[in-house]
Amino acid sequence: MGLIEIELFTTLDLVGQAPGGPEEDPEGFPFGGWQAPLLDAVTGAQIGAAYEGTDALLLGRRTYDVFAAYWPHQKGGEDSEIATLFNSVPKYVASRGNPDLSWAGSTKLGPDLVAAVREVRDRHEHIKVVGSLNLVHTLLREKLYDRLDLWVHPIVLGVGKKLFDGGGVPTNLTLLAPPVADPKGTVYLRYELADGTPETGDMSAPDRGVEPGA
Repeated sequence: MGLIEIELFTTLDLVGQAPGGPEEDPEGFPFGGWQAPLLDAVTGAQIGAAYEGTDALLLGRRTYDVFAAYWPHQKGGEDSEIATLFNSVPKYVASRGNPDLSWAGSTKLGPDLVAAVREVRDRHEHIKVVGSLNLVHTLLREKLYDRLDLWVHPIVLGVGKKLFDGGGVPTNLTLLAPPVADPKGTVYLRYELADGTPETGDMSAPDRGVEPGA
């Protein structure tokens, strides 16, 4: 069974909508492209390293359309390695409609999304989910993922689609490596899904040495 790894760019208030550009996912969202002024070489290297070994992409319809319009035309330059990877691996698309799947290697997932994703996981070793917030919400709700990589940027937008909107369930995660901040303040966090659900306690318990209200 392979690993499903979610790669997501968010703000400090966990907005993940349209980081790449104004037309990526407008829908009344005034901050499309919010990530562009914050990108630097450190984050770029982290992103490149995160994609190493990827042998399939799992994408929502909107993200797929953005990628399909861009990556097939990137043959050189600083994006050439990612372009080569994205253009060569299978792409699996979650959509309720009938998307144009002319990008080579693209397949629409079946109507039972959870079952279809499990089949993809059985077929590949390292599956990357990039952006695709609606799809991510389903994967989070079903705990149908293995790792969650977040690049948390030092801005607060107050509006927009958020990471856990409609997808949050009680979940334990393990931090895989110490957080790394780039010079512009973006923090890279790498988590792995852990067993069980969050526990609770009492900070005023005698063995804690904490007085109530302290």
